[in-house]
Amino acid sequence: MSDILFPDGDMPTAPLQGDAAPNDYHYKVIARAIQTIDDAGGAPMPLDDLAARLGMSAAHFQRVFSRWAGVSPKRYQQYLTLGHAKALLAARGTLLETADSVGLSGPGRLHDLFLRWEAMSPGDYARGGAGLTIRAGTVDTPFGPGVAMATDRGLCGLAFAAETGLEAAHDDLARRWPRARIVADDGRAAALVTGAFGGRETPLHLIGAPFQIKVWEALLQVPAGGVTSYSDIAETVCTKRASRAVGSAVGRNPIGYLIPCHRVLRRDGGLGGYHWGLPVKRAMLAWDSARADAAGRTGADATSAAQP
Repeated sequence: MSDILFPDGDMPTAPLQGDAAPNDYHYKVIARAIQTIDDAGGAPMPLDDLAARLGMSAAHFQRVFSRWAGVSPKRYQQYLTLGHAKALLAARGTLLETADSVGLSGPGRLHDLFLRWEAMSPGDYARGGAGLTIRAGTVDTPFGPGVAMATDRGLCGLAFAAETGLEAAHDDLARRWPRARIVADDGRAAALVTGAFGGRETPLHLIGAPFQIKVWEALLQVPAGGVTSYSDIAETVCTKRASRAVGSAVGRNPIGYLIPCHRVLRRDGGLGGYHWGLPVKRAMLAWDSARADAAGRTGADATSAAQP
């Protein structure tokens, strides 16, 4: 594949997939960059200055960012600014389908076809996971270390531990199903998570109360690179007056990123909360935007090249 030159001179590199490079290291660099940009008031920083503040050479810094985000650090900075969420809501806000088409509809598939999900029955959930075996393990993700849990039907939990720590993340997920039998199995968990981030078809097993599952199913409609608001989710599943209940259900989402609760913002464009830490949410939104941008540019170039 030939290189694609962008108008500002930026050149994309392939996203990190199936690479031996440590995701945890890359995420720590991203988290430090967010803090550094915030400390500078969010003003754009030249590549050399930002790299120097992170204690890295400009060349190494560019490689790390480009491999993680798929775009150059210069372009990526705009996704890290505090105003990015507000701009996203204005430009890419997603109007979800009405309540008639969202709910406990049985097995479903995402618009991008690589995830499929099945909801646990309300009766099974009420029993607190009794009789259920959940396999748990630590995983490496683009957003640092994580904990994944899976039943025989699919991935039921994915927590990000960069802010909370691995033990707290594991206990947080385990408390949701107090009567389930949880056994260690890094292989099963890692395979599902690696497959999901690699774009392979991955089953999800939604374990929650009926209202929570309705909210999570609504979240599954929000496309990569898009966002929605708590009030839009509330209107989708019941009524706008239920925004607080929806916020609680969003916060209880056990499958981070893949059920994209990080794409839910306040109506004014504020980030709102995030169960696994706001720095992680900002990194996820930036990662989404960078990949949507890179994919759009690549697609536009291919369309232009095909025209006579």
